[in-house]
Amino acid sequence: MANDDTSTTGDEAEDRPDPDLDPASIPEPRGDLGPILDEPPAPINWNLLRADEAEHAWLELNQWVNWLRVTYGLPASVVPPMWHKHWELVWELSALHLHWLCAYDPQQSGSAPLGWHRDFSDARQRLRDWVGASGTRLDRDRPTRQTVWPGEDPAAPIEDVEIVNRDEDFVDFVIADVNRRRQAEEDFLANLNVDPQTGEVL
Repeated sequence: MANDDTSTTGDEAEDRPDPDLDPASIPEPRGDLGPILDEPPAPINWNLLRADEAEHAWLELNQWVNWLRVTYGLPASVVPPMWHKHWELVWELSALHLHWLCAYDPQQSGSAPLGWHRDFSDARQRLRDWVGASGTRLDRDRPTRQTVWPGEDPAAPIEDVEIVNRDEDFVDFVIADVNRRRQAEEDFLANLNVDPQTGEVL
């Protein structure tokens, strides 16, 4: 019987990598979440973030929201494309993201993910309420309507705007938000009596 040149010895078979463990054979994930954090994060107060902090927070939250909507097949009635332009959605999604990070922290109890999913169910209903009240949709967006109290100036007319490219709009929004925060920081420092040599407040 002829020798089969394609056969391998037991040692050679052990040297070959398991195809299931080969990084090249792993399909690309939809929504990369990046590295695991070293420790659970502190709560984010969007009102107090400095420019650089806000840029990082926006990009991280956007990445996670994209992962969330794809992983759980969420419709626009729960997470619409322009969520970033509606603060009621930003605060809710940001809190849900932080809760998820803590629930899946390696130091956390094994039952924590189940608690997150229970809270996620409640959050989905609140998100539907926020989306319904704001009027933002899959293909169109408008500012959230504000109730004008007696003595306040009348609200500006609200018009729907067609959503052409969501990702481009998000980038423009973040740049504008970061620039606004940076300008506020510069204006604050300009009003302080600062020693130009040392940078100390006099």
